[in-house]
Amino acid sequence: MRRGIAASALVAALAVTLAACGSSGSSGGSAPAAGASVDPSTVSGSVTYWDTSDAKAEAPTYQAVIADFEKKYPNIKVNYVNVPFGDAQNKVKNAFSTGSGAPDVIRSEIAWTPELAADHYLLPLDGTSALVSADDFLPNPVAATKYDGKTYAVPQVTDTMALFYNKKMFAAAGIATPPKSIDELKTDSAQIKQKLGKTGFYLRGDDPYWSLSFLYGEGGDLVDANSKTVTVDNAAGVKAFSTIKDLVDSGAAKTSVTDGWANMMSDFQSGNVAMMINGPWSLATINSGGGEFTDKSNLGIAVVPAGSVTQAAPQGGQSYAIYAGSKNTAASQVFVQYMASPEAQAKIFQGTGALPTRKSVWAEPAIADTDEAKFFKDAIDKAHQRPWIPEGGTLFDPLKTEYTAMLSGKESPQTAAKNTGDAYRKNLGWK
Repeated sequence: MRRGIAASALVAALAVTLAACGSSGSSGGSAPAAGASVDPSTVSGSVTYWDTSDAKAEAPTYQAVIADFEKKYPNIKVNYVNVPFGDAQNKVKNAFSTGSGAPDVIRSEIAWTPELAADHYLLPLDGTSALVSADDFLPNPVAATKYDGKTYAVPQVTDTMALFYNKKMFAAAGIATPPKSIDELKTDSAQIKQKLGKTGFYLRGDDPYWSLSFLYGEGGDLVDANSKTVTVDNAAGVKAFSTIKDLVDSGAAKTSVTDGWANMMSDFQSGNVAMMINGPWSLATINSGGGEFTDKSNLGIAVVPAGSVTQAAPQGGQSYAIYAGSKNTAASQVFVQYMASPEAQAKIFQGTGALPTRKSVWAEPAIADTDEAKFFKDAIDKAHQRPWIPEGGTLFDPLKTEYTAMLSGKESPQTAAKNTGDAYRKNLGWK
C-alpha cells in the first residue's frame, strides 16, 4: 500500500492556526460554562487523556501528535495513558461514576458515546472550542457523536470493514479478481485449497462485530431503533447465522473462538490463509509485520462479499469526548480541538492508516491518491450505521455468547439467532 506524498508535505498543506478558531473567553485551566468557547492562547493547565489505540502499532503516532500539541501549547501538559481497548469501557464508566482518577478526555468508541451521554458523564460540546469547523466532518462520523439533539464528542477516526486478500496467492491459484459474493468466496476458497493446499478465508470467531457484514448483507440488522423492535432473529438474521456456520462447516473458512485476532493476523501474514475481513485499523500491523506483505503491493482490498441482498459493512470509528466532571475543561477543549484538526488527522493517517473524519483531509491529494483512500472513502460513505442508542454497546455481549456457541457447534444458527433476540428483548424491553 503506498502513502503518496511525504507526511511533512501533507502536514504543511493542512496546517491550521487553531488559535484563530476559538473566541476570547475563559482563561487558565478552570472549567468554563457548558457551551462556552475559549481562546487557546490564554489557556494553561493539564489534561489526562485515555487512549485505546493499539499500544504497539498505533499509540506511538498518537504520542507524537500529542508532543506536537505540547510544543504548540507549552502551557498545557498532557498526561497520556494507554488503556487496552478490551478493558476500556468498564474502566471509563467506573472512573466517571466515582470521579476517582477519571480522565479529562477519552477516546470513545462510537457506540459508547450515546450511553455515556445518557448517563450525563460527557460534556456537551456544541458552541465550545472543542468543536470547530463542524461542517467539515463527514456525515456518518458526525451522526455517531449525537445524543438527544446535542453533540457529545468530536470525530477522531472513522472506519468500516473490507475483504483483505493476498494477491500472490490469488494469482498462484488462478483467481483473477476478489469474490463479490459469498458464493464466489466459497468457490475461490475451494480453488485455493485445491491448488495451494491452504485455507481460503479466516473468519474471526471470538468477536461478533465480524458477523455484522453477513447480517447486513442479508438485509438484516440487530434492532430497529425507530420502532423499538428486535430484528436479529428474523429471517434475515437466521440466514446470516446460517451463512457464517456454513463457511466453516464447508471448509471454506477456518476460525477460532479464542485469540481470534492474533490467530487471524498471524495466519494472514504468514500466508496460511488468503483472505480475511478486517478494517483500516489493521493496516499498521500488516504493513509493519513483514511476511507475505513485506512487499506492500501484495495486499489487496475489496468490498466485503455480498450476501443474498447487498454488500454492506458496519460503520466504526473513534471520537474524542470530554468528561463532564473534569476540572480542566478549558485545556481539554484546546486539546480536542487540536487532535481533531486537519493537521493532526493527516499525521494520524500517515502514521497508522486510520481514516480521517474531515472532508478537507480526504480532499488532499496526499491522501486521496493512496490505495487505502481510493477504496475506503467510497466504503465509508456507504457504511451501515449501527443503532446510536444508549444501549448500543450492550448488544454485543449476548451476540458474542451465541456467535461463539454456534461456531463451537453447541447451538444451531436458528437457536443462536433466537437466543440473541430473546436476550435483547429482555434487556431492552422491546418487542
